[in-house]
Amino acid sequence: MNKPHPSIDRILVVDDLADNSFLLQTILEDEGYQVEVANNGRLALKKISTNPPDLILLDVMMPEMNGFEVTRLIRQNLALPYIPILLISGYSGPTSGDSYDVGADGFISKPIDFDVLLNRVKEILPPKTHSEAIVENISEGSIMSES
Repeated sequence: MNKPHPSIDRILVVDDLADNSFLLQTILEDEGYQVEVANNGRLALKKISTNPPDLILLDVMMPEMNGFEVTRLIRQNLALPYIPILLISGYSGPTSGDSYDVGADGFISKPIDFDVLLNRVKEILPPKTHSEAIVENISEGSIMSES
């Protein structure tokens, strides 16, 4: 993956099913987001600690470590900045209340309504204004003076 552009919001998609991850990645990249994928909770935690994303889309039902466990571990890690988390599940057991109890910022049901998903993502990650992008680029040293 290329070096992240500082003015583009980064989203980590965590799902053990490659088809689901690919579909979410494609939809989000088409909307202009930079997307990284992890196929399990442990890999997600490693990626988050190395380079925290701006938003995490996290499947609830995964083997070894489910989305609730991953969310709890993220929220318990005080070294991390606050990262919004949307839990995603096709299972009827977890509710949006369960999501908030573990520290998630929302819940999306499968099958995913992509309009609903994109609206939630845009609520959490509002588009940056041109001046915000310039300030961010300057602070990151991305804009070079022309001589």
